[in-house]
Amino acid sequence: MARERRRVLVPPARLREMDGQGCLALSPEHSRYLCKVLRYTPGDRFAVVDGAGHLWDAELLEHNLARLLQPLEQPLLHESPPSPALVLVAAVVKRDFDLVVRMAVELGVDRLVPITCERTAVLGQLRPERWQTIAEEAAEQCERLWLPQLDRPTPLVQLMSMEPPEPPGAVARFWATTRQDGLPRLPAALQHAAEGAGQALQELWLACGPEGGWSPAEEDQAREAGWIPVQLGSTILRSSTACVAGTVVLSQWRGAGG
Repeated sequence: MARERRRVLVPPARLREMDGQGCLALSPEHSRYLCKVLRYTPGDRFAVVDGAGHLWDAELLEHNLARLLQPLEQPLLHESPPSPALVLVAAVVKRDFDLVVRMAVELGVDRLVPITCERTAVLGQLRPERWQTIAEEAAEQCERLWLPQLDRPTPLVQLMSMEPPEPPGAVARFWATTRQDGLPRLPAALQHAAEGAGQALQELWLACGPEGGWSPAEEDQAREAGWIPVQLGSTILRSSTACVAGTVVLSQWRGAGG
């Protein structure tokens, strides 16, 4: 039986460092993964992706050296970025944010914006470098050709002060909240936004708040900035669960062609 073709993510800058024979020096992490975890030996093949929509076949030459089997400028696969892009604005939470990052990538988020809010509470320091590693591992595991963009942690007030995207109709921004009467559910709000845009939506944003919820001032600021308040269901969800539930809706809506 043919061995499953595993994938490793190599940034474009590293790929450009290959020699004229297409030989690529593997990072210690990839060498350990291929040789220690998967028990690959010279001659075994795997796939290399660059996180920018391209894939090549590769052959292991030594424990720390591989060779692409297609020219760098002629990848085996090329995939355009998914559209509309899915952007998750997620409040950093105490214990589950690593899981939020991993599951958001696996579910198809194209950009993840970690935010801090009035009621944000974390244990220790924020760890954006670790989140980046988790995002890369998740992209490899779920076989994505595009590596999602992971923003640096941003205060919500700073995010809200940014200029609205142009053209406005091409972007729909949803604000997941609770305990407000008459809120539309996210699927209905998505459909309404698509019908009212007058053009194909280019980005779908979803903001999920911290443990303890948004503050009244944050709710007011979101409305003033044009965010559309929505509910994710009839129950009150944990912050991390809300991120996953909302992302599933966005991903399924995009997969169905809007």
